[in-house]
Amino acid sequence: MLGVACAYTVSLSVSAQGIANEDVMLTNAIKYLDTPYVEHTLDLDGPEELILNCDEVDCTTLVEYVLAESLCPVVNGDISEGTFAQKLQLIRYRDGKINGYPSRLHYISDWINNGVRNGFLEDITAEKSQDTQQLNLNYMSTHPQDYKQLANSPEDVATMKRIEESLTGQTVHYLPEDKVPYNGLPWIKNGDIIAITTNTPGLDIAHLGIAFYADGKLTLIHASSEKGKVIASTTTLAQMLKDNKKWTGIRVLRMKK
Repeated sequence: MLGVACAYTVSLSVSAQGIANEDVMLTNAIKYLDTPYVEHTLDLDGPEELILNCDEVDCTTLVEYVLAESLCPVVNGDISEGTFAQKLQLIRYRDGKINGYPSRLHYISDWINNGVRNGFLEDITAEKSQDTQQLNLNYMSTHPQDYKQLANSPEDVATMKRIEESLTGQTVHYLPEDKVPYNGLPWIKNGDIIAITTNTPGLDIAHLGIAFYADGKLTLIHASSEKGKVIASTTTLAQMLKDNKKWTGIRVLRMKK
């Protein structure tokens, strides 16, 4: 069962064959500018199901919707809602299978692994950066009160703990914040997915956005809780990282089609 359906506009035609993947991602991201920032749009009452609500996004659902749209073939200037839903389910759930709340990919490292494993994401930092960090995840199982579906479900908490343990100890490549220049890097492209790493105990990623070069400076299109909507930031990504003491660097992912 689907939630609120996404509206597809004429700008989706840029996804036509022959257009570079990064341009498709960026153009689809731009469509979401000024979309309201709303948290917990996926956390509804009842059994876990695929929710489509492009009218309200947070930093993760924005990237998921942009990626799902960009993966869809365009026919007569439009995409199929059924195909969009299939792509979204594969992006949002472990190997595309919905089996309760823990089957949703809550940790972005898990989300990235799923995308790489299923062939629609490429981990660019794994190829381009020699800096690594080791995952140590436990935030959800140690803060169940912060999650509506975990607060009264010891079973789901136990499942989340097993997922965290399976990810803990994995070594991932990232780019430390002091190695992110204001003008970006040649290997970070418009439309790349930027996952911001964090020093918050038990977490891996604090924020997601889409890379966007403005006047030669690398910034983000992202769902901003501070601004209450999706914005093209006027602050460079490098400055954003410097300004937030909990942000430690970035992982860079690219859509594969």
